[in-house]
Formats: sequence, C-alpha cells, structure tokens
Amino acid sequence: MEEKGYTQDGTVDLRRQPVLSSKTGKWKACAFLVGYEAFERMAFYGVASNLVVYLTTQLHEDTVSSVRNVNNWSGAVWMTPIFGAYIADSYLGRFWTFTLSSLIYVLGMVLLTLAVSIKFLKPTCRNGVCNKATTSQIAFFYSSLYIIAIGAGGTKPNISTFGADQFDDFDPSEKRLKVSFFNWWMFSSFTGALIATLGLVYIQENLGWGLGYGIPTVGLIVSLVIFYIGTPMYRHKVRRTKSPAGEIFRVVRAAFANRHREPPRDLSELHEFDLQHYVNSGKRQVYHTPIFRFLDKGALKEDGHVNSRWPPCTITQVEGAKLVLGMIMVWLVTLIPSTIWAQINTLFVKQGTTLDRHLGSNFQLPAASLGSFVTLSMLISVPMYDRYFVPLMRKRTKNPRGITMLQRLGIGFTIQILAIAIAYLVEVKRMKSIESNHILDPKEVIPMSIFWLMPQYVLLGVADVFNAIGLLEFFYDQSPEDMQSLGTTFFTSGIGVGNFLNSFLVTMVDKVTSRDGMKSWIGKNLNDSHLDYYYGFLLFISVLNLGAFLWASKKYVYKRESNVEAKDESLEMECKTLEAIPLGLQV
Repeated sequence: MEEKGYTQDGTVDLRRQPVLSSKTGKWKACAFLVGYEAFERMAFYGVASNLVVYLTTQLHEDTVSSVRNVNNWSGAVWMTPIFGAYIADSYLGRFWTFTLSSLIYVLGMVLLTLAVSIKFLKPTCRNGVCNKATTSQIAFFYSSLYIIAIGAGGTKPNISTFGADQFDDFDPSEKRLKVSFFNWWMFSSFTGALIATLGLVYIQENLGWGLGYGIPTVGLIVSLVIFYIGTPMYRHKVRRTKSPAGEIFRVVRAAFANRHREPPRDLSELHEFDLQHYVNSGKRQVYHTPIFRFLDKGALKEDGHVNSRWPPCTITQVEGAKLVLGMIMVWLVTLIPSTIWAQINTLFVKQGTTLDRHLGSNFQLPAASLGSFVTLSMLISVPMYDRYFVPLMRKRTKNPRGITMLQRLGIGFTIQILAIAIAYLVEVKRMKSIESNHILDPKEVIPMSIFWLMPQYVLLGVADVFNAIGLLEFFYDQSPEDMQSLGTTFFTSGIGVGNFLNSFLVTMVDKVTSRDGMKSWIGKNLNDSHLDYYYGFLLFISVLNLGAFLWASKKYVYKRESNVEAKDESLEMECKTLEAIPLGLQV
C-alpha cells in the first residue's frame, strides 16, 4: 500500500476503502475539526461560564445550591463521555457516534434557548425582580441542560481523538506534525471560550438570556456544517479488536485464575505472538514492562506450553491492562487540580459580584467576563509554548516534545498551587476591606476593584496550557491501541469528578462550618462568610496532591510499541529512566 501512496496505518474512508496520504488527513482535514471545536466551545462556555448567575438571579437559588447545581451539571457533561467513548470504540466508531450525539447536543441547546426565552417556560419578572420559578419551569430548564450533557458525552471524547487520527503514526513527518496537534486543538477551544466569556456573558446580562443562548445555538449548528464539509478528507481508523474493554477484563480474570501460581521469572514463561503476526494483522506489539507484575500471571503458559483450546492472554494484551491501571493511577492525582479549576465558573464568579465592576461611569463588567483572562492567557501561552518553549527544551533534552508529558503536568500543577495561594491572599484582602468599611449587606459593593482577581485567573490559564493539553495528549498517547476514545475519557471524567468533588466539598464545608449558629465559610451572603478559609483548605490539599503526583510519576512506566519504534526513534525518548530526567518526573 505504501508504494501506491496510501496511508501506512491502515486508515480508510467512510466506505472502508484505503485512503491516499496526499489527499486526506493532516492539517487540511483538521482545519474543519478545529473550526467545529471553536464553535462548540463557544456554545458550552456560553452556558457554563454564567450559569451560576442565571440560577441565582433568575431562579433565585442560594449560593451553595447554585454552586452545587453548576458543578453537578458540569460534572455530568464531563462524565458522560465515558459512555460515548465506549460506544465509539466497541460499536459505531468515532465518526458515527459523534454524528448522532451532535444532534442530541443541538436539541439540548435549542430547548435551553426556549427555556430562557418563552414566557411560560421562564419565571415572570417585573422591574428587574423575578418571581420564583415553578416546578415545571425548573424541570424543563434542567432537562435541557442534561440533554446537552448527554450530547456532549458522544461528541467530546470522539472529536479530539478523531482529529489525532488524521496523522499517520507510521509516517515520521506526520508523527512530528502530531506533536503540535493537541496544542493547536486546545488553542481553538480557548478561542471559543474567549468569545463566550467576553461577548456572550455581556449579551446575557444586558440584552437578554434568550439572545445570549440563541447565538451559541446557531454557532453550534454552523460548526456542524463546517465539520461535514470536510468529510471527503477524513481518515477513519479500523477497529481491529471486537471488544477492546473486554480484553482488559479477560486479562484480569486470567490473572485472578492463576493467582496461586508462581510469578514468572523469565519472559519465556509468558505467551506472546511473534512479530510477524502483528505485522500481518496491522496491530502493534507492546513490550513487557516491570510494573503491576501480578497481571503477568494472565499470560502464563501451562507447563511451558500454550493450550490451543484455552490460550492465555498475550504480553501485549496484559500490557494493555497495565496501561489502563497506570492511567488510573495518574488520573487519581488530577482530581484535586480539576476541583481547583471548578472555582472559575462558581465561587470566583460569586466573589466577583461583590466587588466594584465599573469601567468608567456607565459600563459595568459582568463578573463572569473575568474568565476571559483565563482564556487570553491560554491563547498567548499556547503559541509561546509551541513555538519557543518546545524548540528550546528540545535542544537541551533531545525529546521531540521538549519536556516529558508528566513533567508538563507537574509544572502545571505547581502553577495552579501558586494561583490558589494568590486567590487566598486576595480573599483575605477582600475580607479586610469588608471589615474596615463595615459592610454587611450582601448586595453592597465592596470598594475594591474586581481586577484584583485577575492574577488568579491568568495563572490558572497558564497552568491549563500545561495541565489540560498535557492530560489530553497523555491519555490519548498512553491508551491501548483500540481504546483511544475511551482513553481520552480519563481526561474528561477527571474534570467531571473534580466538579462533583467540588460540589461535595462546598456542601459539606457549608454544613459543618454553619453548625451551632457559627458563621459558614460559604454562606448565602459572601460579605459575611469566610471564603478565605475555604481557599486555604484548597491550597492545603493541592500541596498534598502535588506530593502524590510526584510519587505516581516516579512509579509510572510508559508503553513501548514495536511497530512505532521501527518507524520513528523518537519514542525512545519516552523511555528514559527517572535518574536521567530533570525535575524528577518520568514520562
């Protein structure tokens, strides 16, 4: 196939025919996907970034309830991709799962726009004061939100992996292009988020919620048109395993069945096909690693022979299970950083509503618009990282990525700790301003500019260039071959669990700290609360989590694939020992 100009990784078109490398994939195909991502993120953040304000001002929910409901919905948006990825990897493939889910997503956006536009579907307001929403109005509003969450479950895990599929790992030149893919993918995502936090938030609060939600709905429909225009250029990966997730369970079951047998002392005791089998099948052989040795029992031969009727698992299958366990280990230490990220659309916004938001005498900045500084710092940092930082570090480390993926995460987590430390100090200053000005009324504006919050937003944006992009690339790169959609859900589910964890923490902290008539840390009146204590608590657990991350990164061992190494020697850089890598982090 290579002589005829076909792709070397076996990708096909929608009719399952081999595709020409020169006419498909690469950045000319990804341009359509990147366009979709920008519009879709505009739609999502057009809802998410100001949702807490809608819940408190229009539906009259208190601070704790609104924060909890925003976190629960955001958590659902980021957790449902687990199901969408499983369907894609096991049944429909990425393209068709995305297609069906995008229709559900659009339906949810249309219903949500109706929920805030049509009179009998929203609370009635007079002179800027809204009545309490009826049960049916609340039910319709939240049903619309969760339909969006279901739709996002099928689009989110498949669109980014589908984009990465457009680069042939067996072609060294395309593999080098792929190194930058996730950086520029997230750049388009940040662009959509910036439009939402700067433009849509202002429209929602000043021109109407219906228009503020209607614009991203139309944008989402436009993005789908853009996506399907590029269909002839797309490459589609062929699923070579009937049930990728089933293989993981088979390894665990086999290892458990052999639990009483002696651990293997030599690789010859383990079952594996020869390299030619993988060349013929188009699959990739994964080399043995010394981590999670108990799973090696799943590949043990019987008395040195392979039972043809009940063959053991292969080393490659066992290594797939090890990869999943290793990713779970890293995933667990991303939950606290995701909890910190959840503050941007919840407590940071509520904190901003108490401060002086005036720009001049007539214009008042929406509190949620300060989130645009997160996005702006990302948009500035991504090109700097890709065009300057990576080449500079590549010269020093000889690593194609500049630094290893877990080093990238470690830097991001450290910057995030600095951001929450600054958030704590700014909140202490806000509390002193409240005390010195004798402010008690929850609606009274504190004589302190909202731009005091800007450093924490900017730092979280810079941290996310390392965290979010690094995690997306890490989980895609380290997933077993036929589980890359499911693998990227480690990224989305981490954000989802982080939102649920924040919801749990806010609820429990409020309940515990308000006992016996004490002042709640997160009360309905933030001018009479102790949000500084809560930020201090988040700072403490973030430092502990960084220690756990350093331990996990030291234990982690990366996969090594025979076929990829035969085409590109750059993977050898990902197998350095801990002692050879600066910062004490292993890839």
